Amino acid sequence: MKFRKYIQSEALIYFVFLVIYLFLFLLFLAFKINLYLILYSMLLLLFSLFFMIIYSYFRKKRFYQNLLNNVEKLDKAYLVLETIEEPSFYEGQLLYQALYSINKSICERVKQIEDTSTSFQEYIEMWVHEVKVPLSALTLMLYNHKDKLGRNLKGQVKRIENDIEQVLYYARQGSSEKDYLIKEVSLNKVIGEFLLKNKDTFLENKMDVKVDIEKQTVYTDSKWLTFILGQIIQNSMQYKKEKNAYLHIFSIEKEKEVSLLIMDNGIGICKEDIKRVFDKSFTGKNGRKRGSSTGMGLYICKNLCKKLGHKLEIESEEGEYTKVSITFPKNKYYEVVK
Repeated sequence: MKFRKYIQSEALIYFVFLVIYLFLFLLFLAFKINLYLILYSMLLLLFSLFFMIIYSYFRKKRFYQNLLNNVEKLDKAYLVLETIEEPSFYEGQLLYQALYSINKSICERVKQIEDTSTSFQEYIEMWVHEVKVPLSALTLMLYNHKDKLGRNLKGQVKRIENDIEQVLYYARQGSSEKDYLIKEVSLNKVIGEFLLKNKDTFLENKMDVKVDIEKQTVYTDSKWLTFILGQIIQNSMQYKKEKNAYLHIFSIEKEKEVSLLIMDNGIGICKEDIKRVFDKSFTGKNGRKRGSSTGMGLYICKNLCKKLGHKLEIESEEGEYTKVSITFPKNKYYEVVK
């Protein structure tokens, strides 16, 4: 709150006061009142005006400055009333009451939105679990069908399962902190279980897999990491070359971090698209060509990695390769509390 602007806002009041002040001075002179008495009276009036200006300014400044500072600091600015006291001056009290009514209305609306969002999330989770039952049954029915039609149907069922997983994890993003458990996890174990579960998919896509993972452990949630791996590797399959497709999964350990890298020799990503691959619903040139991309997989993976404290990066050269890295920091906090 600036003093100059405060004076400008009250300029009319002070102008009227000065006019009255001048009128009284002339009136005192007209009645031939003692000059010293006139001077003392005028000085007393000026001092009173000066004192009122300073007192009023600093009283209001303290309230408004606290209000503005707290609004800037708060993540949820509508809760600012919880951090300030009701002022003693009348205009501030009116503002405080108005903010209280606004705050109450916003809190009620936020609560309503949160309840609706929670209800929708619970419905999505229930729907996902319900729809998985017939899909599992369909997978079992197709297990003994080794012909081309059976393989094609299994591939489509796998795609549906992947899309359903995307829906589930996307719905859980808002309350993801309630759903994950950070603990020490073996990279070898997570990757081995994932590859074993999806071996038929690799065979059907005629993709060779090479794994170079040492006995390294990282702090993460194994369920979320498996989902992230699935989305990355599915992209490798979707954008693979027609012949000699391969996937190389390896790790690099440094002093303060461990990186898991997934590299393929697929069609790659063009330079124009590489910076936007983590954007929501971005499909890029390759996605438009092949027509089967939602643009949600890597977006969800990026958000999940951020929640877990991991770093997800990608590099690619069109027509040559794509390499995705997940970096896990070595956090001594977990070593102390585990």
